[in-house]
Amino acid sequence: MINQKRAYVLAGLTILFWSTSATAFKIGLTQTNNLILLFYSILVAVIVLFLIVLVQGKLNHLKKYTRKDYFNSAIVGFLNPFLYYTVLFKAYTLLPAQIAQPLNFVWPITLVLLSIPILKQPITIKAFIAMLISFIGVFFISSQGNVLDFDFSSPLGIFLALGSSVVWALFWIFNMKDKRDEVVKLFLNFSFAFVFILIYAIIDNIPFAVNNIAVFSSIYIGIFEMGVTFVLWLLALQAAGRAEKVGTLIYLTPFCSLLFIHFVLKEKIFLTTIIGLLLIVTGIIIQNYKKKTII
Repeated sequence: MINQKRAYVLAGLTILFWSTSATAFKIGLTQTNNLILLFYSILVAVIVLFLIVLVQGKLNHLKKYTRKDYFNSAIVGFLNPFLYYTVLFKAYTLLPAQIAQPLNFVWPITLVLLSIPILKQPITIKAFIAMLISFIGVFFISSQGNVLDFDFSSPLGIFLALGSSVVWALFWIFNMKDKRDEVVKLFLNFSFAFVFILIYAIIDNIPFAVNNIAVFSSIYIGIFEMGVTFVLWLLALQAAGRAEKVGTLIYLTPFCSLLFIHFVLKEKIFLTTIIGLLLIVTGIIIQNYKKKTII
């Protein structure tokens, strides 16, 4: 049932929670290893998503899926959340949050690039202009306030932050082809990812002991970045009826995130970060803009 007020409330909660993610990542990563933070975050997300699937009465879906369905979930779960957050968390250990967060947000443009070889979609002039604007924004952000001297403090961190957008775009393409229930798919993705991160942690002999702050960060990330918030966003889109009515609100997320980064993490926000983020979002909006026809 379409309920625009409910859609905006749910979208607002989604934006609020996702806006705090970068801050939560950075706090957690100051207290523990990036892989251990990911391990506990995914564990929490699996529990939360299982409860959501249970409450929604969708556990019976699991009995109907074929081996191929589960294999697909394993592949997609490897991409996201396992590989995506492994790369992203490492980027956050190397970069200020205000740099890692907007560079990761470039994934819609990366998606266009990957759609050319994978989905055989031709690139349009509009898409080319959008990508050019967004990648100029990437340059501004990557300069970390020193746009004239080209001396980037952490090339590896920048590479990983941009690389995470590639992983997310690949996940989006493969997930788009899978028409199963979104919440159940998400639960399976995280379940397989937990197996992957557990094997990784055991092989790498990573200590599982963490302090209270790391535990709290993992719980927060597992609930409000990985679990509940995605479901809230789906519900917002469903309540709106037409996705574009609330879809554009998601562009507020990186700007709201900068507020938390500044006031909680005490990072001084570079002017180049704001300019770069504006350019990235402008490119994404241009890419997604569809001219309305008058009937």
